[in-house]
Amino acid sequence: MPTEFSFQSTAEIEIPKRVVDQVIGQEQAVEVIKKASQQKRHVLLIGEPGTGKSLLGLALAELLPKETLLDAVVYPNPADIHHPIIKTVPAGKGKEIVEKAQHKNKEFFTGKKFFLIIVAISAIFFPWWTLYYFGTLHGYTVGAIIFAAALIASLVTFGFLFFGMRMSQKTEINAPKILIDNSDKDRAPFYDGTGSHAGSLLGDILHDPYQSGGLGTPPHERVIAGLIHKAHQGVLFIDEIGTLKLETQQDLLTALQEGKFTITGQSEFSAGAMVRTDPVQCGFILVAAGNMDNIRDMHPALRSRIRGYGYEVYMNHRMPDTKENRMKLARFVAQEVAKDKKIPHFEKDAVQEIVEEAKRRANKSGYLTLKLRDLGGLIRAAGDIAVAERSPFVTKAQVLAAYELARTLEHQIADKEIEDRKSYEILLTKGVRKGRVNSLVLISSVSAEEQVSGIVLPIETQMTPSKEGSSVVLSGNVGQFMRETAKNVIPVIEMFFGGKQRYVYYVQFLTTHKIKETDTATLAIAAALVSTIQNIPLRQDVAITGGISVRGDALPVDNISEKVHAAVEGGMKKILVPAMNLADIHIDDSLLSKVEIVPVVCLYDVLKQVLDGKGKDAVLKKVKMGKK
Repeated sequence: MPTEFSFQSTAEIEIPKRVVDQVIGQEQAVEVIKKASQQKRHVLLIGEPGTGKSLLGLALAELLPKETLLDAVVYPNPADIHHPIIKTVPAGKGKEIVEKAQHKNKEFFTGKKFFLIIVAISAIFFPWWTLYYFGTLHGYTVGAIIFAAALIASLVTFGFLFFGMRMSQKTEINAPKILIDNSDKDRAPFYDGTGSHAGSLLGDILHDPYQSGGLGTPPHERVIAGLIHKAHQGVLFIDEIGTLKLETQQDLLTALQEGKFTITGQSEFSAGAMVRTDPVQCGFILVAAGNMDNIRDMHPALRSRIRGYGYEVYMNHRMPDTKENRMKLARFVAQEVAKDKKIPHFEKDAVQEIVEEAKRRANKSGYLTLKLRDLGGLIRAAGDIAVAERSPFVTKAQVLAAYELARTLEHQIADKEIEDRKSYEILLTKGVRKGRVNSLVLISSVSAEEQVSGIVLPIETQMTPSKEGSSVVLSGNVGQFMRETAKNVIPVIEMFFGGKQRYVYYVQFLTTHKIKETDTATLAIAAALVSTIQNIPLRQDVAITGGISVRGDALPVDNISEKVHAAVEGGMKKILVPAMNLADIHIDDSLLSKVEIVPVVCLYDVLKQVLDGKGKDAVLKKVKMGKK
C-alpha cells in the first residue's frame, strides 16, 4: 500500500478556521452557500445522510454579514390580556428592560410584603390574646367564644390582604418578559430545527391550569418564541424536511413570505389557544435538507418558494480518488480528532488505511466516499482503542481492529444469519443441488436503508405448467421492485429453452430480513431456473451477483465490495460478478486470497461456471447458439 503523505501524523495538518473551508468534496454546494450568504437566499440540500448538509448550514450562518441583532420583549396588553404586545430593541437592551422592571416591581412590593408579615404575626397572636384577656375577665366560655370570632376575623383579614396583593401583582405592575435574547451573540444565529414539533418551531403559548381567582400566570409570561423567531437575521436548518406535517410546512412557508409570524397556542385544547401575540419578526434564511424521498413529502409551495428565492443542490456522495482529495480526507481525520477532543492523532499509515476504507465504501473504482459521518465513526472507534492501549498516536493496526468494533447492526445481523443458516444447513457451501443457487444481495434495516450489508442468500426454484402465459412468482421478504425486475428472466429463459408449453416459475428467497430494492439477484435466478428446467445440478460453493437484461447480458450492481466480503465470510470458493464491476471490488488482499473471483459478461459465462452434471455441454451449446 503506497504511503504518499508527507506528514508523520495528523497533528501536523493545519485545520481551517472557517467552517466553510472544512467542508470536503462539496465544491458546488460550497459555492452556492457563499452566494446564498451574500444575497440571503434559501437553500435546499438533497443527498445521502452523512455528506455534510448540516455543516453547510453552519457555514452559511458563519458567512452572513454581521448585522445589528435584536431582542424581542413581550409586554402585557391592558386593553386585551389575550393579545400580548411584542416590541423589538437592540441586542442586550431587552435584558436591561426586563431587569429594570423586575427591580421596580421588587421595590414596589417590599413594603407590602413587610406589612403582610406584620399582619400575619398579628393574626397568629391576636386570637390567643383575646382568649387570655376575656377568659380572665369574663370566664373561659366567654373567652373561647371571643377566641373563635377573633380567629375567623384574623384569617379573613389575612386572606383578603394576601389575595389582594396577588391581584395587584398581576394587574398593577406586570413586568415584561424577554422573548428573544441575543445579548450573548456576536454573529448571526444558527438553529437546528430538525425533528422539532410545531410548538418548538413556530412558537407556543404554555397552558395555564389556573385561569381564574388571581392564581393564573399572565398570558404574556406564557409566550414561548419558536426557532423561526430565534433565527431572525440568521439561519434555520431543518433536516428531513419532508417529515414535517403539511400544516407546519404551510406555516413555515407563511413565515418565509411575510418575514414575521404570530405566536399562538399550538393545541386547541390548551388555554394558550386563546392567546395571540403581535406578529414577531422571523427574517431567517432556511437551509432545508433531506434525501430524494423527502422531496415527495415536501409541500409543493414550500419547495417552489425555496427554488424561486434560492438554490437547490444535490450533494456529492463520492469524489475522484486523486492525490488532492486523499489529502482532504487526511485533513478530515485531523478535523475529527480536533472535534472529538478525546482521541489522539493518527499516524500516516493509519490515515492511509482510512483512505483505503473510503475507497471501499465508494463502491466504484477510482472514487472515495463522501459519507463522512460513517467514516467518522470508524475514526473514533480506532481512537478509542488507542486510548485504551495508551498509545500516543492511532496506528494502522488499531484502525484494522476498529473495523470489528464499529461494525454496523446490519453486518452483525448478516453474520448471525450466516451462522444460523449453516447450522441448519440452509446455506450450503459444498456439493451440488438442482434448482438451488447462492446469490449475493444486500439487506438493510427498515428505518435506515442507507445502512446495508452484503449477505449470501440461497434461492430455490420450481416450475409448474400454466394454461396461460409464463410468469414468475417470488416469495420471501422482497419488495415490488425486485418482483418487477424478476420478470426479465422470462424472455431470457424462453429465448434459450422456449417451447409451446408455458410455465409458472416459482422463486423462493430463503431469508427473513428485508432485501434492499436493487436488481442484484436476477442473474442467479436465471441460473437456478435453467437448472430446474434442464434438470442439471448447480455447484453450491459458487455465489452469484448481478442483474440480467432481457437478452441475457449481465448487468452491474452496487455495493459489490460488501457482497464479495459476505461471500468470503460465508465460505464460498468462487464468486461470479459482472465484468463491469470487477474494478469496483476493494477488500483486503487477505480475504481475496481465499476465493476466486470470475467476471461474467452474460448468462452463458455463469452457466459455464456453476452447472455440474450430465447435459452441461448441451445446455451451453444451446445458450451459445441462442445468444447468437
